[in-house]
Amino acid sequence: MTSKSNRPLDVFDPQIQTQVQDSLQRQRAFFATGETRSLPFRRTQLQHLKENITAATEDIYAALAADLGKCKTEAYLSEVALALGDIDDALKHLSSWSKPQRVGIPLPFQPAKGKVVPEPLGVVLIISPWNYPFHLAIGPLVSAIAAGNCAIVKPSEIAPYTSKLLYQLIGRTFADDYVMAIEGDAETAKALLAEPFDHIFFTGSSTVGKLVMRAAAEHLTPVTLELGGKSPCVVSASANLEVAARRIIWGKTFNAGQTCVAPDYLLVHRSIKAPLMAAIAQTIQAFFGEDMVKSPDYGRIVSDRHFQRLQSIMEEALSSGKKIVGGRCDAETRYMELTVVDDMPMTATVMQEEIFGPILPVVSFDEISEAIAFINQRPKPLAIYLFSTNRKEQKVVQTQTSSGGLCFNETITQYAIPGLPFGGVGTSGMGKAHGKAGFETFSHRKTVMGKSNWLDLPLRYPPYKNKLGFLEKLL
Repeated sequence: MTSKSNRPLDVFDPQIQTQVQDSLQRQRAFFATGETRSLPFRRTQLQHLKENITAATEDIYAALAADLGKCKTEAYLSEVALALGDIDDALKHLSSWSKPQRVGIPLPFQPAKGKVVPEPLGVVLIISPWNYPFHLAIGPLVSAIAAGNCAIVKPSEIAPYTSKLLYQLIGRTFADDYVMAIEGDAETAKALLAEPFDHIFFTGSSTVGKLVMRAAAEHLTPVTLELGGKSPCVVSASANLEVAARRIIWGKTFNAGQTCVAPDYLLVHRSIKAPLMAAIAQTIQAFFGEDMVKSPDYGRIVSDRHFQRLQSIMEEALSSGKKIVGGRCDAETRYMELTVVDDMPMTATVMQEEIFGPILPVVSFDEISEAIAFINQRPKPLAIYLFSTNRKEQKVVQTQTSSGGLCFNETITQYAIPGLPFGGVGTSGMGKAHGKAGFETFSHRKTVMGKSNWLDLPLRYPPYKNKLGFLEKLL
């Protein structure tokens, strides 16, 4: 494999498009050698990536703390452990994922054999977001490598410390004619999207997802879009309120609410709303103390622009609804307290837009059918959470709603399980990530059929004359 150092692409360089084209051309040339198709080669690359991530753990923690205020425990759970787990899962299952699958051939087409063979797509582009800036770059990259592709990774410039770390880590791990990272802003992303990649894997907002899909359409490039939406959390009258409060607040405060599958709003049975709100207030204090701002375990908003957006949403919510807890923030440190609000008008921004931060509106219902109708009147979410010990309620929510994923008595941890395909439906995304599903995302499942020469029935060949009746019976 050609050994070349990764060279940065300056977003202000007028030759950026030429540089992008050069990078893509070199990766296409390396892919054409066939080396990435070798399973031993893929295993070696994944093992090397694992070793370098392990060696850089403290640097990863420091970058995530600088970008998002993540404590080490949260950074490990949500970024490092997931990345290493993805690699281990790929190494464990690579042989079985890559194995051709035999397909039965109907009698009229015998003697013949059929199989489906996974093959790499070529050179893929991974555009990762800022909220989990390490794992959401490395996770798709692991799948791309496991499937035998070359890859270019574009980290988010909104998390600059992690972006730089990824650039350096990938540069140390791979030759850039195989895998490389390109730093830059939206102009760099536009330059990349103008090129004919074999697949684009994008994680981010629906607004930008539409731009990615539009650009991909120019080259008929397939896309995976991991987007978001307003993920509801339903708490029924049968729920264990103490457990529900802990798991809801943990899922909502993890990464300061900047999680695509975080509970976006609560749908609470009216009969248990008061005790649930009390349990939530107690849980917040138990997790973070009397004053959240002093807790070392609570993160910060990623940027001034995102803080200002959330502050505007929070102020509108507090003026139009009833505050349960929270309401404080500090622009200088980008601290925003978890704020729970009740009795919100449906026209409020907090009920119209994905929040993507530590604000949690509450909506009441009297029957589970009302909660289901409320969810179904809105775009399909990335996740639905139901806290209920009633099996009938669980079944009716499962069968009468549509979402990327569904969890009973839990929040957000479905993302951490490699065997569960992760992705949205409708406006919350398309395509799947993780485990075998991620491998298949970056693979082409090629149909292969072979037929023997020793038997060549004349029935299928012209002239057909009186063959139709026999063929109708045979087929």
